[in-house]
Amino acid sequence: MPEADTPKPAKEKNYFEHIPMATPGFFLKGAGSLDWGMKNRLARIFNPASGRTLMLAIDHGYFQGPTTGLERIDLNIVPLMPMADALMLTRGILRTTVPPSLTKPIVLRCSGGPSILKELSDEELVVDIEDAIRLNVAAVTLQVFIGGEFETRSVHNMTRLVDMGLRAGIPTMAVTAVGKTLTRDAQYLRLACRICAELGAQFVKTYFCEEGFETVTASCPVPVVMAGGKKLPELDALTMAYNAIQQGAAGVDMGRNIFQSAAPAAMMQAVAKVVHENAKPKEAFAFYESLKNQGAKKSKRNG
Repeated sequence: MPEADTPKPAKEKNYFEHIPMATPGFFLKGAGSLDWGMKNRLARIFNPASGRTLMLAIDHGYFQGPTTGLERIDLNIVPLMPMADALMLTRGILRTTVPPSLTKPIVLRCSGGPSILKELSDEELVVDIEDAIRLNVAAVTLQVFIGGEFETRSVHNMTRLVDMGLRAGIPTMAVTAVGKTLTRDAQYLRLACRICAELGAQFVKTYFCEEGFETVTASCPVPVVMAGGKKLPELDALTMAYNAIQQGAAGVDMGRNIFQSAAPAAMMQAVAKVVHENAKPKEAFAFYESLKNQGAKKSKRNG
């Protein structure tokens, strides 16, 4: 039976956090040997100038229904879409609600099954690669529940999606789901992200942790995108995004911290300054407040 890795404190292992991984042939780490079509799709998701992405996640309804802020995507979310680098959503919302004239890249949710009322790790693949091709998506994505009750099934879902994506030239983003019981510390996130990358995911979405996040990004040989997670006060969310970027994240995929904000459009633009311009949290928050106040004045005049 294989032995578990020797449990050592992170500081005693060699992650070389301050030495970026070389990226010969392409600007994203781990993507130099990919086919042209896959690189092209990744270059639509990640800004080649900054090497980063601001994704807007609005796929929450696939397991929890009309989430607060997503009750009317046509009214509340469609106006935000041009501000994002990429959109993460389901095919149902894409076909029913997203204007076909929108040219932003789509990261398509391809897993599902259980609702919020059941065991969330009991997922299956729910989209065929042919439909992803029809929808002209830039990437496909699914949850991977490392340590969950249905861990093996979710990993197998991922490898099947990776194989289908490779045949079609479509990259796969693995989302490291933590569920209700799994810990969001660096040790767990390193494990989950590395497994996803080792088994073929072209990029990984995971949560931020206060201690050791730089070891998570350094030990993952493909880009790591930070998940926004639960709603935080705007300054806290901007601080989390800034810390993640400074510690090696290749972008953020935010949902609730944008569409549940008091001023979603202002928040989108503030997060973009953090992601692409390295704006510090207080600077970005001041920018958010300025845009929020401008919007309030405009609404008052129009009202």
